[in-house]
Amino acid sequence: MTRHTSDFLRQRSSNLSLRGLATANASSPSRLSSFVNPSEFEKEPVMSDAEKAFVVGDLARRASLTLCDSCYRDIPEHLTNALVLRLTDDRSSCSSCNVMSTKPEAFTEPFCKFLQENPTVFHAVGYFKDKMASLGYKELPARYDWSGKLEAGGKYFVTRNGTSIIAFTVGKAYKPGNGVAMIAGHIDALTARLKPVSNKPTKAGYLQLGVAPYAGALNETWWDRDLSIGGRVIVRDESGKTSSKLVQLDWPIARIPTLAPHFGVGMMGSMNKETETVPIIGLDNSDISSSNVKPLEPLGPTGSFAATQPPKLVQLISKELGIKDYSQIVNWELELFDLQPATVGGMDKEFIFAGRIDDKLCSWAAFQGLLASETNEDDGVIKLVALFDDEEIGSLLRQGARGNFLPSTIERAVEALCGENKTFGPGIVGQTYARSFLVSADVTHAANPNFLSRYLDDHAPRLNVGICLAADSNGHMTTDSVSTAVLSRVCELSDCTLQVFQIRNDSRSGGTVGPMLSSVMGVKAADAGMAQLSMHSIRATCGSLDPGLGAKFFKGFLDKWEKVDAEWQ
Repeated sequence: MTRHTSDFLRQRSSNLSLRGLATANASSPSRLSSFVNPSEFEKEPVMSDAEKAFVVGDLARRASLTLCDSCYRDIPEHLTNALVLRLTDDRSSCSSCNVMSTKPEAFTEPFCKFLQENPTVFHAVGYFKDKMASLGYKELPARYDWSGKLEAGGKYFVTRNGTSIIAFTVGKAYKPGNGVAMIAGHIDALTARLKPVSNKPTKAGYLQLGVAPYAGALNETWWDRDLSIGGRVIVRDESGKTSSKLVQLDWPIARIPTLAPHFGVGMMGSMNKETETVPIIGLDNSDISSSNVKPLEPLGPTGSFAATQPPKLVQLISKELGIKDYSQIVNWELELFDLQPATVGGMDKEFIFAGRIDDKLCSWAAFQGLLASETNEDDGVIKLVALFDDEEIGSLLRQGARGNFLPSTIERAVEALCGENKTFGPGIVGQTYARSFLVSADVTHAANPNFLSRYLDDHAPRLNVGICLAADSNGHMTTDSVSTAVLSRVCELSDCTLQVFQIRNDSRSGGTVGPMLSSVMGVKAADAGMAQLSMHSIRATCGSLDPGLGAKFFKGFLDKWEKVDAEWQ
């Protein structure tokens, strides 16, 4: 039960009554409506910072909340009725204020829940879409004409393939030709995807599943893990309409067993990913009791998709989606994921141990930064976050960063914002890119105390310290002296600590989406992300403050870029 003092309740009742009266007055007919179209004067209700924080910080899901007087009065009662609240005069301990001021501690729990509940790229995009819809962002279907759909002060998002997403806000003082403060990252992660025909013959009583590694998955860290399954299912209903549905099982159904060391060939054999990392998903010992046992009959007619998949798996997925006719499953993109929940660890709970940190960490933090960013009357730029699929395999597909998704979205948005008062063309596009800046956000390598000799001196980032600028002498990163100076100034204005990473000369550098995007658009850019341990392991480690430190930096960049850019002109 929520307990409040009588004074608070009386004041809140008064506030709610006034709010209700104002709403009623706004909705009632006025004399003006007799002469003009009232819809031209309609304004969407303005969401208070406290209510915004409820969505950004997932505060409605907390077991208990501490709210200051101001936030308590600004949050609609239906959001807090079921919560246990503690009221305070100290704004520094207010849960809502801490989210909007991007206090790092406020983001630890929401990030862990995000990782646990959105194991695939499909679920991650769905999460971001739901979050933005709750904050008033409007979806822009790529198939539709955007003319007349965008305006200064608006908030929008667009998706591609259900696995990449771009969201942006247009400054209230935006003029065509102004720049874009953009952050780009990726939301795909190493995984094992089901093969087109994933059904396999039973071996020694084991039901097995045919999977293929995505990027560097099925490595040593995937053995003896509790693996579940999830992804996207394409369904055609009785009326012939085809749609996409998301599914994930909440218990482990698969495991890749190691070989006991007693056999003398190593616990992982020769690490053959085709023959030795085949997951087991069940048992069928019926051949012991009868010599005439037939294999499990496929579900669905010959030639159907269901007939190519393990029958029990088809039944499980169908049950999760409420499908009774298995032939309605046209296809699916399912993958294995580590089911162990993300958790805080360490003596002072200073770590997060989780799967898929690369790169849900920077992606989630960047989106939080956009959602929490300020909205001022003099904002003249577009603030944008783009999250891509396929980065781990080269970004070559249409939903990857090498495709035209980002430049196409920016150019279509600018064209729609030109309206009838400004001629859209190469000049406006070129001016927009020349005034823009890209932060390529991807995780980088935190110092590993057991392998410090592998790190370059003075270039070994630490956890729970702050954003890390990634440099590379051979152009694998976009960072240069100008972009370093820009982000250093952003950190100075946003009270963020800037670290730096560069690989040793005798080590191999990784890559990001930065070079491919900055080169195709010609925008200034820098690579900057949060540090983590155990990159490309099925379970990795970051600092428990790092999601919030990332959100603080990305919000600071989006809010301060226009000011910093003006200092260079």
